[in-house]
Amino acid sequence: MNEDIARPRQPSMADVARIAGVSAQTVSRALRGSPNVTPDTNRRVLAAVEQAGYRFNSAARALSSGRSHTIGLVLLESGGYYSRSAVTAGVESAAGAAGYAVSIATIAGLDAGLMERSLAKLADQGVDGLVIAVPLISVTQKIEDLTREIPTVTLDGSRTQGARVLGIDQAEAGRLATQHLLDLGHRQIWHIAGPDEWIEARQRRQGWQECLDAAGIEAPTPLEGDWSPDSGYRQGQIVAMIPEITAVFVASDEMAFGVIRALRERGRSVPDDVSIVSVDDIALAAYCAPPLTTVRQDFYGYGAAAVTLLLRGEAAVEESVVTASLSVRGSTAPPRRG
Repeated sequence: MNEDIARPRQPSMADVARIAGVSAQTVSRALRGSPNVTPDTNRRVLAAVEQAGYRFNSAARALSSGRSHTIGLVLLESGGYYSRSAVTAGVESAAGAAGYAVSIATIAGLDAGLMERSLAKLADQGVDGLVIAVPLISVTQKIEDLTREIPTVTLDGSRTQGARVLGIDQAEAGRLATQHLLDLGHRQIWHIAGPDEWIEARQRRQGWQECLDAAGIEAPTPLEGDWSPDSGYRQGQIVAMIPEITAVFVASDEMAFGVIRALRERGRSVPDDVSIVSVDDIALAAYCAPPLTTVRQDFYGYGAAAVTLLLRGEAAVEESVVTASLSVRGSTAPPRRG
């Protein structure tokens, strides 16, 4: 029997074009990383490549310069909507300005296996670099190998031996927020933390703890949310039932919205009864009632800076830390006398 005849037909570029609903020429341009292909079309083509099982060789994958001119971006599906979309916009803007397309892989949870598969998929697409915006605390050998082979920048979360790290000092963010409340005269400062598996949540909690320790104040057991307004609302109901609490440091703006609503529903005023400070300074923070005091994080600029750092082409591992800053608004005030 002739093995060549028995071997099943390999998927072709035409198969990919049919699945994606585009022309074969568009598939070719997308796989070469042409800037003339829209991000939406590029994502459709790459999804069709995956569905068809099409494998293009390095010659077909790269431009004549030997590069695909595509950057891979890994995001967490359950991260805050505003931060995820703002980071994506920043990455796409900076990449587009430099002549690069962006291929996005979204993972459903903080799982090393999901991360491995996403990185392998992007590697198969021939991306020139990776931006990882997923806060994995631990990584596998396969993740280490992929981020060593492909230039990589991580945002705050995942640390690998070969990646450059762009991060905001989250412990400093926690200290800034807590010190602001101490300076106003508060001595009962509780904390509603983010999920413990997130590096950012741990570091913000660390900053809060260190600041209270330095002031000689025993830190109460922190409450924990999941970054959502709903979790903030649930924990805010607990806070509202403890009359001696005059201030709360909440680990994210979206959770703080839920806390403020819970306090208001139970007849406690912000900031007259309880001051609230949080982290992120998303666009809605200034329009909260009252406007939210929060530690600012520029997610759009953060994504753009990651691309700039990635395209420098330096081989050495580098860590760049962005300084946190506090936006003081109406949700914090000195504690009511008596």
